Amino acid sequence: MQHPFGPFISRDSEILILGSFPSPRSREEGFYYAHPQNRFWPLLADIYGETKPGTIEEKKAFLSRHHLALYDALEACDPRTSGDETLQKPVPADIAALIKGTKVRIIITNGALSAKVIKAHPVDGVAFLALPSTSPRNANFSYEKLLELWSKALK
Repeated sequence: MQHPFGPFISRDSEILILGSFPSPRSREEGFYYAHPQNRFWPLLADIYGETKPGTIEEKKAFLSRHHLALYDALEACDPRTSGDETLQKPVPADIAALIKGTKVRIIITNGALSAKVIKAHPVDGVAFLALPSTSPRNANFSYEKLLELWSKALK
């Protein structure tokens, strides 16, 4: 399966947040982190002191205000379920080409699989920081701990 929607990025993007591959819910909605239990959007709202965006347009406006870009480390794969551990036949995205012409200075990975892909395919001249997944499946990290780690990275 090819990635079902494109990256959200602009020339003014400074931070690229990479997931692994869209969940079934995100594929249905056509945008990132659509599962209602995913902590991604509440975390970003708390970090930046804003109301959690609801619609895709609100999410895009939020990301633009904070110079954030979103994409996934995999351009294609065979997703068996929503869990990263079941993704088969992974094809890494060309992140260097994606960020060319932008102000991206750091790549933050959301979870272990995206970190593994970036470590295997680093982007010259761009810093990289691996953060724990915001997925509801990641029970190892409380919301408070995720907020602490993600805040340090984004501020």
